[in-house]
Amino acid sequence: MIFLTFWYSVCQGLLKWVSQMGIMSENHKIAKAATTIGMGTLLSRILGFLRDMVIAHFFGAGMAADAFFVAFRIPNLWRRLVGEGSMTISFIPVYTEYLSQRSEEEVRKVTHVSFTIAGVILLILTVLGILFSPILIRIIAPGFIQIPEKFQLTVMLNQIIFPYLFFMGLFALCMGILNSHRHFFAPAIAPIFLNLSIIVSVFLFYHTFKIPVMTLALGVLAGGVIQFLFQFPFLWKKRITFRFNFNFRHPAIKRIGLLMIPGLIGTAVYQINVFIDTIFASFLPSGSVSYLFFADRLMEFPLGIFAIAIGMASLPSLSGLASQGRMEEFKETLSFTFRLVSFISVPAMVGLISLKTPIVNLLFQRGLFNYSATEKTAFALLFYSVGLWAIAGARTIVPAFYSLQDTWTPLKIALICLGANVLFIAILIYPLKHGGLALATSLSSMLNLILLFWKLNSKLGKIDMRKNIRSLLRDVFCSLPMGVAAYLICSLGNWSTSSHVGEKVLLLLAGMVVGLGIYLTCSYWAKNEEMLFLLKMVRGKRVR
Repeated sequence: MIFLTFWYSVCQGLLKWVSQMGIMSENHKIAKAATTIGMGTLLSRILGFLRDMVIAHFFGAGMAADAFFVAFRIPNLWRRLVGEGSMTISFIPVYTEYLSQRSEEEVRKVTHVSFTIAGVILLILTVLGILFSPILIRIIAPGFIQIPEKFQLTVMLNQIIFPYLFFMGLFALCMGILNSHRHFFAPAIAPIFLNLSIIVSVFLFYHTFKIPVMTLALGVLAGGVIQFLFQFPFLWKKRITFRFNFNFRHPAIKRIGLLMIPGLIGTAVYQINVFIDTIFASFLPSGSVSYLFFADRLMEFPLGIFAIAIGMASLPSLSGLASQGRMEEFKETLSFTFRLVSFISVPAMVGLISLKTPIVNLLFQRGLFNYSATEKTAFALLFYSVGLWAIAGARTIVPAFYSLQDTWTPLKIALICLGANVLFIAILIYPLKHGGLALATSLSSMLNLILLFWKLNSKLGKIDMRKNIRSLLRDVFCSLPMGVAAYLICSLGNWSTSSHVGEKVLLLLAGMVVGLGIYLTCSYWAKNEEMLFLLKMVRGKRVR
């Protein structure tokens, strides 16, 4: 409930502030969209944790879990690249232009051609993925080759899961169409069905299959089908249908493709780095892939609810200011958005570092997931968390480039950071094992943010970097006593066992509530601009 209230206040506050910048006509639409996206993501993340708890209980962090997580990497990465990134920045602007400036017949043609070309490409990719799964697994997890049983299991799971890519690609297209029509509920709520289908599949069929981990693969496939089909009633309500149209030379398709190609990588440096981590983790002791997966899941909670949603909400506003040539207001809006996300992501980073073991213990330590797995997952979470502020910050800076119709600069920077990530891995993997992979990802994410700011500053002229840095440091100083207090409170519990759950839940909640109170109090005393802004918004005062 605390997360729901805080998220709603942040989202509404940001959009009210933006409305004062002269975008009053879009305020209601953007506010509704951002709130819907955030709430849907929050519900999905909560169910996602329940799903991960089920996986940890039934499969632990051993060979079966490693095989599933590797098999799921490719289609899941595709979902994040397309669903949360390139589709938003490529399809929606072009399709929206057709909605506002072209006839209904032209809009239908774009819809039908997009559906046809997406279906054909996805079908080809799915068939090739199934046929060449052994080669893909050799590339993704070369270390598994040394264990034939593990390798064959991973290949089989990958072949079962791969059609998920087909349905999620079409789902992303549906999402782009519905979002262009200002409908956000169905796409935002759909990921819930993936988590539910996996949970139900495990409970119903775990004791039925000779290889129990297959229940996870079938759950993923069923979840993809349901997510796609769930969009249909809402599409039909808006009189949107899918038909075959093989006019692949349609000018809209060319424009979408030119924007999407660089966007695929430029929007998802963190996800691609995590994918690279999986490749190197396959050479490490069994369980390393699982430790990284569970740690990444905890990282995705604050990123998905706050950073991604606020970044998506700011894109239309930044695009409007850029198109009107109001660059001073553009820079101020961008800076404020970054500071607001930092105000949330920095304490989230400190909180995850301070409470890493209690969180992992309560969520995952049961069944086959023992204390050793908890310690190793917490070790990975420590190093992933170090870069949380940079990953979240980049999600607010990248939309600024897209609003300026510059998709190539984020791509070039992303490629540099991917190379840096591999270099960091080579240095850190030996002394820190899977923790070194997580730290390498964090360091490359920091480099990504620095380069994005540097290029944007040279592109736009001077951005008030001193104000942004002062705000960031203020957030860090206010977060430190919060982290110490939360750690001391939770240290009263015994986190090496899975017993006394009720007592440990109370301790963790007490640590979080007391820590949050200390952070907000320190921010108020430090006259943090974002804190005062949110306080005025909650009190119902006009935000200036």
